[in-house]
Amino acid sequence: MAATQQSKTSKAQNAGSIQSAAELQGLAGVAQRLKAGSRDGFGVFHMGSFAMLGAGFMLLIATFSPWVYVTLTQDIIGEAFVLRGTDGPGIVTICMGVLALAGGFFPRRRLAIAHALIAGGLTGLVVGWQVWNILSASAATAWGSFLPGMGLVLSAGAVALLLHAAVRMIRGWEKPAQKAVA
Repeated sequence: MAATQQSKTSKAQNAGSIQSAAELQGLAGVAQRLKAGSRDGFGVFHMGSFAMLGAGFMLLIATFSPWVYVTLTQDIIGEAFVLRGTDGPGIVTICMGVLALAGGFFPRRRLAIAHALIAGGLTGLVVGWQVWNILSASAATAWGSFLPGMGLVLSAGAVALLLHAAVRMIRGWEKPAQKAVA
């Protein structure tokens, strides 16, 4: 009787350990995987995820927002001419926005850093190019006739977020514990 009692309890304990391992694979283990990812980069999210996700959404919104206001046309047509992101650099910003969003979900260190650096660097070049165009066009005409729009400002903010996330991931990513060699 005692032997059958022990075998039933050991089977129940084995079933409990199998069930807990299965739960960790499913929805019940999401919180633990999130915590693990923020510590060592092997869970769902990493330390730069939220900045990269925010920057990705900012770039997607900036694509469809006004980038440049041309105030020279106010006297002619009664309103400022607006250049949207889709009129020029929109394809670059939408691609870099999707790249930043994807990088926010990659839990591997080098891949996440590469996504942040590529998206931030290329978008930074586009923003710098547009600022140069605005400044040179304003200098060639009446000063203040070309003004930056919300899309340009959002893109510049996304660049700052992406580059900050990359630096933060490079400096502060905890490495997984090294196994002691006996």
